[in-house]
Amino acid sequence: MWSPGRAALCWMLLETFLRSAGGLNICMSGSATSCEECLLTHPSCAWCAQEDFGKRRSLTSRCDLKQNLQKRGCEPRFIEYPKSTISILQNSPLSTKGSGPAQYDVVQIMPQRISLSLRPGDKTAFSLQVRQVEDYPVDLYYLMDLSLSMKDDLDTIRNLGTKLAEEMGKLTSNFRLGFGSFVDKNMSPFSYTAPKYQENPCNGYKLFPNCVPTFGFRHILSLTDKVDRFNEEVQKQMVSRNRDAPEGGFDAILQAAVCKEEIGWRKEAYHLLVFATDDVPHLALDGRLGGLVQPHDGRCHLNDHNEYSASTKMDYPSLALLGEKLAENNIFLIFAVTKRLYVIYKNFTALIPGTTVEILDQDSKNVIQLIINAYNNIRSKVELTVWDHPEDISLSFTATCQDGKPLPGFRKCEEFKIGETASFDVSVEARSCPPRGTNQTFTIKPVGFKDRLEVAVDYQCDCSCSRTAQVNSSLCNSIGMYNCGTCRCEPGYLGAHCECQEGEASSMYLSACREAEGKQVCSGRGECSCNQCLCYESEFGKIYGSFCECDDFSCSRHKGVLCSGRNVFHLSAHH
Repeated sequence: MWSPGRAALCWMLLETFLRSAGGLNICMSGSATSCEECLLTHPSCAWCAQEDFGKRRSLTSRCDLKQNLQKRGCEPRFIEYPKSTISILQNSPLSTKGSGPAQYDVVQIMPQRISLSLRPGDKTAFSLQVRQVEDYPVDLYYLMDLSLSMKDDLDTIRNLGTKLAEEMGKLTSNFRLGFGSFVDKNMSPFSYTAPKYQENPCNGYKLFPNCVPTFGFRHILSLTDKVDRFNEEVQKQMVSRNRDAPEGGFDAILQAAVCKEEIGWRKEAYHLLVFATDDVPHLALDGRLGGLVQPHDGRCHLNDHNEYSASTKMDYPSLALLGEKLAENNIFLIFAVTKRLYVIYKNFTALIPGTTVEILDQDSKNVIQLIINAYNNIRSKVELTVWDHPEDISLSFTATCQDGKPLPGFRKCEEFKIGETASFDVSVEARSCPPRGTNQTFTIKPVGFKDRLEVAVDYQCDCSCSRTAQVNSSLCNSIGMYNCGTCRCEPGYLGAHCECQEGEASSMYLSACREAEGKQVCSGRGECSCNQCLCYESEFGKIYGSFCECDDFSCSRHKGVLCSGRNVFHLSAHH
């Protein structure tokens, strides 16, 4: 049964818990001996650099909560208490349209540049907004598997350019189209390498006896708004043949991503790379089957004939390298694959940001609707990525999407309409101090956008009072450096003002501050200075005695009153 006595006991226990958990002054418990140490103790700690602060027998801690320092007589101008701050350096307003005279100055993220000045442990936050503007230019590069099994697909897309331009014209007034193709590395075991297959790898194949030589990747048509050129070039193409089932498509994707000038990617456009295939790709390390031990270097290797010249020199690219280069060049990759491959390529999308997968009919009849669906899917999402993230800085995101509800831990908005604005709150905290003078930068960037937020970071790890430190100061008997209110003595000297000399008697000085041999110096509750103990201050009460062995707060309390208010016993700290 609940009783008043039990309630009082519970209240006392709660009060004791709060005092020990919430009331403990972490600034004073750390025994910081310098301003810089104090600032690193906890973001709530401040340091008093006032010269005459705390001239008493007790050792007054200069490191304390700001309000406590002021109560104890430290003037505000002598208090070191830096806070993390944010400065907005560039904040151009968001655009509404991506076409017209201002298409080269379209802004889809706000702000564009900020600087952070961070005190370790002191969290701060900033906001950014992202908008998918209407009528933004689109560059679409159609990358097609021309292995033999794709012959019927090639027949289907011979007039793709005209039809696709008509449909995309409903979504953007500025559309360009390009074309490239791939098969696989022209070497064993990936392709037929016997002399009779060099000019015609279909030689002897009854179902289709004639085809063009095997090639890795061939760039055929740079991005253009003349869609008739697309139709003309596609109609010239013929299929080829490779030996094993997987294709060399990832070689082709990487070249299409990094050969920016040859492909013709515009800076002010969405970059769509449609990858059409009916089989799985070769991945990194597969090249070793053919003796290719050199990893892919991630560079453009198109020769004068616009063919991939390093196809038989380097391994296939890894998923990580592929994702990195697609992101660097702001490319949305659309996997257009047959139904049996959907799950495999869907798994790839989880590893490559900004990638989608759509099911392609066996003869590619649905390719236009596939591209429209993929484009609408891409434009309905906003996802943030962080580039060059410093290891000692933690970031946490909260997304606010179209419904206005904050989503902690999310950096992505979906089911978004073109023209709407997504908001993100970013909490940032420095966990430590890097080497002095270190400045960091990182970038926050929506996937597939050219727009980005550039963030410059510096650290508040030094105290301003340290700039006026005095070497061999008279305040330190000319044998120490006066810095932020305290003396840092030369080796062999000690005391608040370097007034004592250790020499050979250092052990004697320390022994005079011990209550008995084997005991802690000043009972662990003070510092030995020139043969005497200076006791720490405590928020719980007074610490005193020749060896700081006594206090007025270790006795039992009743209803918060020491010794029930009848008497006070000065107990040793060890009792």
